[in-house]
Amino acid sequence: MLFEPISLGELRVKNRFVNAATYEAMATEAGEVTDGLVERYRRLARGDVGLIITGHVYVHPLGRGARYQLGIHTDDMIPGLERLAQAVHREGGKIVLELAHAGRQTTSALIGETPQGPSSRGRDPVNFVRPRAMSEGQIHEAIRAFGKAAERAAEARVDGVEIHAAHGYLVNQFLSPFFNVRDDGWGGSAENRFRFLREVILAVQEGLPDRTPILVKLNSRDHTPRQGITPPLAAIYGRWLAELGIEGLEVSCGSTIYAPFAMCRGDVPVDELVQSLPWWQKPVGRLIISRWVGTYDLAGAYNLEAAKLIKPELGDIPLILTGGLRTVSQMENVLRSEVADLIGMSRPFIREPRLVKRIRERRTDSASCVSCNRCLAAIAQDMAVRCYFGGFPT
Repeated sequence: MLFEPISLGELRVKNRFVNAATYEAMATEAGEVTDGLVERYRRLARGDVGLIITGHVYVHPLGRGARYQLGIHTDDMIPGLERLAQAVHREGGKIVLELAHAGRQTTSALIGETPQGPSSRGRDPVNFVRPRAMSEGQIHEAIRAFGKAAERAAEARVDGVEIHAAHGYLVNQFLSPFFNVRDDGWGGSAENRFRFLREVILAVQEGLPDRTPILVKLNSRDHTPRQGITPPLAAIYGRWLAELGIEGLEVSCGSTIYAPFAMCRGDVPVDELVQSLPWWQKPVGRLIISRWVGTYDLAGAYNLEAAKLIKPELGDIPLILTGGLRTVSQMENVLRSEVADLIGMSRPFIREPRLVKRIRERRTDSASCVSCNRCLAAIAQDMAVRCYFGGFPT
C-alpha cells in the first residue's frame, strides 16, 4: 500500500510518503530561498518522496519565528519560491508550502517588537516573553496575511499549502485552552477558539485557485503545563475542518517551547542544546533540559491513538500520520488498519533523502534514523538542518 497513489482533492500523489514540515535554518535572514534549500528539496523529490511539505514559512513580519526561516510575507519572495517549486517538479515531485505565524513563540530581537498572541498569559520558559494580547484589528491583519500568502503560493506554482495549526504557533495558540483565555468572540468556548482557524481557511481558500488543496497540521495534544488541546478536542476540530472542505489533515503534537521532545521523541542531546542558550541561561537551562532525559523516549507511532479518534470525523479526507514511524511493517499496518492514509516523516528524511527509493527497491525495510535529535539541536543554533549523528560541531 505504501506505493499506491492517493489524491488530496485534485492533487495526485504517487505514493504514501510525506516529508513532514521541518524548519531548515537555510533561508537568508530576509527569508529568501537559497541554493541550499533548492538542493535539499530537489534531493527529496529525486528520492521519490510522494509529497514534500516545506518547513514553516512565515506569512507576516511579526510571525517570523527563527533567524533563517523561509518567508512568504512579501511579493519579493515569489521568484525564489517558484524556483524551489520548479526544482521539485523537474524531479517528478509535489511540493506544498506550510504557512505559519509564530504568534507569541518568537522574540522581540527577531521581529522588532513584543510578540503577539491571543492572550498575554504568562512568560514562556525559553524566551521569557510575555506576549501582548492581540487586538481585533491585529487578529484580522494576521488572517489577511494568510490569505495574501496563499495568493503568493499560487503565483509561485506550488501544488498546495498546509496551514500550521500545531507546535505552539499562532493558530495552535488560538485553538488551545492553555494559550487562549480570551472571553470575547475569539475565545471562551471551543467554537470561538476555532474561529481564527476557520477565518484563516476561508481567507486561504479565497487566495488560491479552485482545486488547489489546503492541508492543515493539527495538534492532537499540546503537552502544555496545564491542559490545552487533547485528542477528544482535536477530533471535534477535525470534524469542523472536514465541514470546511479541506483536502487533508496531518496529526501531530507538542509545543516547540513547552514540549519540544513530545513533538520529536527520542534522545535529548543536553550538551548540544545548552550550547544554543545565551551564557546567562546555560546553568538553569541545563537543569531544565536534563529533566527531559528519558521522559520522551521513542516507542512507536506516538500520535496513533489520537489519530484513531480523529480519523472517523474526517469522512473521505485523507489523514497524514506523523511521528515515530520507522519500519515498513509499522507503516503498512497503519495504512491497512485505515487509521491513516499517508505516512509523514521528518528526521528519517533528513538522514536519508533517498529512503523511499531504497524501500521501493527492497534495499531496506526501515529508516536508519536513531532519533538522536542532534538535528533539532542544530537548528536551535541556527545551523542548517542535516544529520549530525556521530558528531556535532561545537
